[in-house]
Amino acid sequence: MAVTKSAPAAPTTAHEGILRRQSMRESAARTYARSLPIVPVRARGLTIEGADGRRYLDCLSGAGTLALGHNHPVVLEAIKKVIDSGAPLHVLDLATPVKDAFTTELFETLPRQFGDQARIQFCGPAGTDAVEAALKLVRTATGRSGILAFTGAYHGMTAGALAVSGGATDVRVTRLPYPQDYRCPFGVGGERGGELAARWTENLLDDPKGGVVPPAGMILEPVQGEGGVIPGPDDWVRRMREITADRSIPLIADEVQTGVGRTGAFWAVEHSGIVPDVMVLSKAIGGSLPLAVIVYRPELDVWEPGAHAGTFRGNQLAMAAGAATLAYVRENRLAERAADLGTRIIGRLRQLAGQHPGIGDVRGRGLMIGVEIVDPEAGDAGVPGPAPAAPVLASAVQRECLARGLIVELGGRHSSVVRLLPPLTLTDEQAEAVLDRLADALAAAERTVYRRHETRPPL
Repeated sequence: MAVTKSAPAAPTTAHEGILRRQSMRESAARTYARSLPIVPVRARGLTIEGADGRRYLDCLSGAGTLALGHNHPVVLEAIKKVIDSGAPLHVLDLATPVKDAFTTELFETLPRQFGDQARIQFCGPAGTDAVEAALKLVRTATGRSGILAFTGAYHGMTAGALAVSGGATDVRVTRLPYPQDYRCPFGVGGERGGELAARWTENLLDDPKGGVVPPAGMILEPVQGEGGVIPGPDDWVRRMREITADRSIPLIADEVQTGVGRTGAFWAVEHSGIVPDVMVLSKAIGGSLPLAVIVYRPELDVWEPGAHAGTFRGNQLAMAAGAATLAYVRENRLAERAADLGTRIIGRLRQLAGQHPGIGDVRGRGLMIGVEIVDPEAGDAGVPGPAPAAPVLASAVQRECLARGLIVELGGRHSSVVRLLPPLTLTDEQAEAVLDRLADALAAAERTVYRRHETRPPL
């Protein structure tokens, strides 16, 4: 019987082989790897180099983790100093000079009336672990079980954090409207939309037939990130603080993504001037390494010893990198730099929107920026309101960006918001390069998508 020889497999490059093995071995839950099929091997600042030799401008920044970009010298030096010292790397929650230095630097950056007497709990390594700790803390302190959360929220992937994120269901979680201008839940936007959202909240909490489980706390993102880069109006944030304070409901500010200068203030709550009862911190506080904490008012510190723990809550390298990052951002006034540069970038993007009907809205705060992609032809003629979201076009924009060496993320309710989270060290020249590549990608994506559907909105 003749044996038929199979054709030899097509040769693959090293990075193609790595990507192929990843798709075979890793779970179906992988996310960024699907839309960003690259194999990073070197990185510095804004730039990533792939195994194929291509270079990319990284406006994902580890989902906002890399405040100083990749491998910043002060971060590398801090890590190297700990390693060379012979200090232990894993110490559970024991006191160390590295932890003391990190905590001191962190408290130095907090709003003064909060940081002067605050307590800190080191949690597991991720932001979702800190959210879980915050929820447990307020439930323990108040003896109540309900939580107030907001539509469009994202707080993590563990059970409790998911329960308070948008789209989840939990009988103990009451959903409240999060105001926004572009897709206002009340159809008015602006200050009026924020006022209506606040009234809704107030009336619901005071309605004895409102069905609200007695709340142990309210958890709020000062700027919704995954929800589509939606800044909470300052007046509305202040109203949430008043409403919760008047009813003895602890207010939890989730600053996992907004913290460490990202929004143009060191902490996003500073824009409204409020002082929360609990702050949830992660991402940039670890200087690119895993670290998560909650900081809270001392009167909430009613836990028994061991009531909340985590094996890897004593990450010494992360604390050293984090302290160096916090100090660098503070000393070099990078929050102010983010505010100024972010305003200019948003202005340029709004000019670009005038040339592209596929851009429905440009919004953000500091260097946390979102461009909502829409389909201007899909709406009902004569019906007021924004055009429908265009996730297909947004995905095409992301692909075209990658083809031009620009890494961006998608977010929002329909994955139709192109998100920019560049490092706070972004230069003016780099910002121009990012904007040029994004403009080219948008034009190319519009040509591709509208040609495929044999239609094109008029310019």
